[in-house]
Amino acid sequence: MALLDRAKALLQRPEQEWRVIAAEPADTQSLFTGYAVPLSALPAVAGFIGSAIFAGYLGSVLGAPVGVFRLLINAVLGYLLGLFGLWLWGKVVQALSPRFGGVGDEVSAMKLAVHSPTAAWIAGIFAIIPPLAILGVLGLYSLYTFYKGAPIVLRMPQDRVMGFTLSAVVVGIAVNILVVMVAGLAISL
Repeated sequence: MALLDRAKALLQRPEQEWRVIAAEPADTQSLFTGYAVPLSALPAVAGFIGSAIFAGYLGSVLGAPVGVFRLLINAVLGYLLGLFGLWLWGKVVQALSPRFGGVGDEVSAMKLAVHSPTAAWIAGIFAIIPPLAILGVLGLYSLYTFYKGAPIVLRMPQDRVMGFTLSAVVVGIAVNILVVMVAGLAISL
């Protein structure tokens, strides 16, 4: 239940919840196992179910067989790569933070990286009904929670937060593109 309370608090009152998160003792492993691993499974499971149902329907209409096992492999691989990308992004946050006047310790960076995608993970539930998957755009609220969390968790000067947020997001996108490209190469071999 604490997981859902944390997610709800980050969505409803991010600044207050970031103060709680900043003060909590943690390590990278506990942040991932206690928060990122279960919460990031929501869009993976919803996407698998939605794809299986939609692909099954579409396959029956088109007469093409649909491989549910292949969909499952893709969902699991996407989930694991997402966690790896999240860890890499945390390392990026850790490296960038001191350049913008914030602290550069791993735990603070991982706290920010692990908790920021909450809105995106929750919005990923819409993938269970493929036509509603467009509502995943609501996950962009995660950018706002990241922006609100940086000065609190990383003790960054407020006047440098916007530049830091933009830099972290751009590098995060690049990291995810790279992870997807490497995964695509690995799958094709």
